[in-house]
Amino acid sequence: MVEARSLSKRYGQTRALTDLSFKISRGEVVGFLGPNGAGKTTTMKILTGFLRPSAGQALVGGVDVAEDPLATRARIGYLPESAPLYNDMMVLDFLEYASDLRGVPREGRREKLKAICQRCGLLEVLGKDIGHLSKGFRQRVGLAQAIVHDPDLIILDEPTSGLDPNQIVEIRELIKDLGREKTVILSTHILPEVQATCGRIIIVADGKLVADDTPDKLAERESG
Repeated sequence: MVEARSLSKRYGQTRALTDLSFKISRGEVVGFLGPNGAGKTTTMKILTGFLRPSAGQALVGGVDVAEDPLATRARIGYLPESAPLYNDMMVLDFLEYASDLRGVPREGRREKLKAICQRCGLLEVLGKDIGHLSKGFRQRVGLAQAIVHDPDLIILDEPTSGLDPNQIVEIRELIKDLGREKTVILSTHILPEVQATCGRIIIVADGKLVADDTPDKLAERESG
């Protein structure tokens, strides 16, 4: 489903990624773990076609993202760390707008959006302005906009950042629910986050691959 082939990225003389390679199969929920500045967000932006690598390839469904970013974006739902929300729009209006941007057919759209909102726990705030919502509800709106077009792959960058403990649990459960049907990449610097939601963890540091295994095996390696 997803493959990184020797990805490298430079910003001037600074290396953000160095020869990073990994594969993610359809249906996996994978944690992409590393400290701040490890290259996580750079990798996510390359996978979603918002950034070109300096070297190497990123493929989604066998298609080179850099060669056909529009086609690959149609298969990806992306929630960046700072969700692109419009504070003066009501939740349902914003999701209609997101659907227009992604070419979702109008026929039957309202029913599908309400089903998505029910799944994301948004039914009670459909008529509220996004700017008046709590951070937890705003993240739910961000997740909803990421799946309006029924993507095969969902990429989440620090989805629980700034949330309180109860909100974190709620978002984790939502991610688990999405992972039953979709391929999910969860990028974060918080180890308990990936341990709670992911069946596999890819660890990066200084733009390089450090480890790639299940949470249990990584824990055994750490304790041993």
